Amino acid sequence: MIYNNALNYPYHSQRTATYAKNGMVATSQPLAAEIGLAILKQGGNAIDAAIATAAALTVVEPTGNGIGGDAFALVWVKDELFGLNASGPAPMALTPEAVKAAGFEKMPLYGWTSVTVPGIPAAWAALSRRFGKLPFEQLMQPAAELARNGFPVSPTISGIWQADSELFAPLTDEASSAWKATFMPNGQVPKPGDIFCSEAHANTLELLGKTRSEAFYRGELAEKIDAFSQQTGGYLRAEDLAAYQPEWVTPISVNYRGYDVWEIPPNGQGMVALMALNILKGFDFTERDTLQTHHKQIEAIKLAFTDGKKYITQPDHMSVSVEDLLSDAYADERRALIGEQARTPEPGKPSSGGTVYLATADNEGNMVSFIQSNYHGFGSGVVVPDTGIALQNRGHNFSLDPTHDNYLQPGKKTFHTIIPGFITKGKEAVGPFGVMGGFMQPQGHVQVVMNMIDFGLNPQAALDAPRWRWFADKNIDLEQAVPNYLARGLSALGHKVQVEHDPTSFGRGQIIIKNPDTGVLCGGTEWRTDGHIAAY
Repeated sequence: MIYNNALNYPYHSQRTATYAKNGMVATSQPLAAEIGLAILKQGGNAIDAAIATAAALTVVEPTGNGIGGDAFALVWVKDELFGLNASGPAPMALTPEAVKAAGFEKMPLYGWTSVTVPGIPAAWAALSRRFGKLPFEQLMQPAAELARNGFPVSPTISGIWQADSELFAPLTDEASSAWKATFMPNGQVPKPGDIFCSEAHANTLELLGKTRSEAFYRGELAEKIDAFSQQTGGYLRAEDLAAYQPEWVTPISVNYRGYDVWEIPPNGQGMVALMALNILKGFDFTERDTLQTHHKQIEAIKLAFTDGKKYITQPDHMSVSVEDLLSDAYADERRALIGEQARTPEPGKPSSGGTVYLATADNEGNMVSFIQSNYHGFGSGVVVPDTGIALQNRGHNFSLDPTHDNYLQPGKKTFHTIIPGFITKGKEAVGPFGVMGGFMQPQGHVQVVMNMIDFGLNPQAALDAPRWRWFADKNIDLEQAVPNYLARGLSALGHKVQVEHDPTSFGRGQIIIKNPDTGVLCGGTEWRTDGHIAAY
């Protein structure tokens, strides 16, 4: 149903679906997508293309990701789906007592206290080592050249850069001074079309390439990170970096109307999307733009998110199991709570039992769903001098409540927002999908999956469709293009509705699907950013 409707675009669209036979790279930045395509043409596979594209994104989209962030991947190789969790734990020196001694009653959003061990360089190396074809150094070189020679900043990224600069520019501490030196050359934010260069970033990427990322964890870069952390009151140490290894994990799924929808297991929030779909599969949906469709979707995501925020953390610290949260019995119990009026959600108790996203595919049948992030924009605001490395602020999601599943502990991984998605049917890959954007991500996953499976939209139309976003209690944002009759109807049902005019608030997605009969790839990319599909 989702393969043969490329002439149907019921919503405002700036693009049509893209078709190709030999390979495809879909991401939020044209220059990065073209680098991935060049890698495919050089004999690389989808995994090589994903790594090279991801490296390039740290250069051209520093507002959402960087070398000092985390990453997750779902990889389809030889008719099997593999999962990689490259999120990092809290440093061993980052204890609840240390946080409170620093004057914080809850985890701060910026500064060293929010910094966890970065996983992105390790993710690239692990993917290359297990599945790649080309030398790792070759995959880093295009991004390094882009950083050294400079690139014209794209419109959406320039706007986000300006907004983020207003947060960091007033800071005067030593840990944030390198941010201004790195990302505000001559004290200015690059405007659309301005050339931005970073020799330090280029040198770091080349060093990562030569050492297969070892320099970041047990070499020259690790020493620089450790020295700067100690000099400026940070908690991250060389020992934290040296101990880090990404983790290969078994993906989790639910069956939704004959399709298996896959996510990375906790500590990621992908399970929120699966719990919501598990609830929603008990309803019949025939039309997308109806009041009852939107009401049920919103109520389901509220229930799933409330459970997710209570229970999701590092798996061995969860008080309930993944299997119980994804059980049909628990979905039935939660579904029964959805009535005709909006409700304030509360977590249930099941019985025991700033991000960038990219998708790639090649002509060997390999497909990759990959996401990496600094969490909030540029991350913590801490940049290691002369490296181009902006460190993430993922530790902000930890709780300081000792009764909470996600309570901060040294060496523990926190609840994580970034999630790659993948769809299969039977033993065949349908393809990778993702919607970046903090806590919008599982909400975006639910909406684009239903757009394709329930409502028969092609990948581009599925991304074009207007979105909604729940953020607390009965409060929801509607995208400006959502029809007025839906806004009025949802208000009448008790939802507290407001219209949000910034399209980037509703996530930025990419999708690639494969026709099982012909092998032809069909891609959709996001109009809410500078999205691009490179294909041949």
